[in-house]
Amino acid sequence: MAEHGSINRTAERPGGGVNGGLILLVMLGLLAGGIWLITHLKQDGGEPLGILGLFVVALAGLGFAGFYSLQPNEGAAITLFGSYKGTDRVTGLRWVLPWFGRKKISLRVRNVTSEMLKVNDKRGNPIEIAANVVWRVEDSAQALFDVDDYVAFINIQIETALRETARHYAYDHAEHEEPTLRADAEVVGDKLKEDLQARVAVAGIAIDETHLMHLAYAPEIAGAMLRRQQAEAVLSARRTIVMGAVSMVESALQQLSERGVVHLDDERKATMVSNLLVVLCGDRDAQPVVNAGTLYG
Repeated sequence: MAEHGSINRTAERPGGGVNGGLILLVMLGLLAGGIWLITHLKQDGGEPLGILGLFVVALAGLGFAGFYSLQPNEGAAITLFGSYKGTDRVTGLRWVLPWFGRKKISLRVRNVTSEMLKVNDKRGNPIEIAANVVWRVEDSAQALFDVDDYVAFINIQIETALRETARHYAYDHAEHEEPTLRADAEVVGDKLKEDLQARVAVAGIAIDETHLMHLAYAPEIAGAMLRRQQAEAVLSARRTIVMGAVSMVESALQQLSERGVVHLDDERKATMVSNLLVVLCGDRDAQPVVNAGTLYG
């Protein structure tokens, strides 16, 4: 027994029409025969033949109502008084009995770009984000009969999945080397695809690709975040410069000592290190000062 509130799932199965070319020839033959009988009635005055001719023409006209055509990557769900009978995916001219219903559905790959959303990332920062999704109908029966409007359904689910994915990642500079929205687009896209596929499976939809199309801080914090990024870039550059300068000073002192060029006590070494660090780490070119005396008074 189904649980309360559950939905009876519909699964696509092959079925439906037959080759319409052969049926078309039969219908044209019936139409021609009926017209001939009606014409014979007028010539000979035979009422039974005329009635038969009218019946044949009416039968042919009813038969013509059963024709439909399918293009490549297109299907037609066949129903009988509301009961699903199967999906016809064979291209070309097709035919079913006229009292069978036919509902066409495109099976082609579709591409949709979501609207730009304003959401919060993992750190709570407001960001603007949008995604591009490539999808297609995989199960026509589920798409037509298990959801009210599968196109509107997937558009809503794209927005929901995008919001859910964005809150799992920081915009940038995550802790513990976690992936971020800005630096790990492929990881974020895979996460979005996985989450979205789980949401739209009920509608018989397959997600082929997902990737972010737009990503930016919200306008109200964009200026502050830009200044933070600039400050972090300056600090990183300074850190690199200092590390390089310390390495160069250490190498210079070691080479002077090994070659015996000059013997420096601790105070002279400290003075030399200070001068070298000023020269190497300064933003401006150093102005040399010639010391003609001695460090000691």
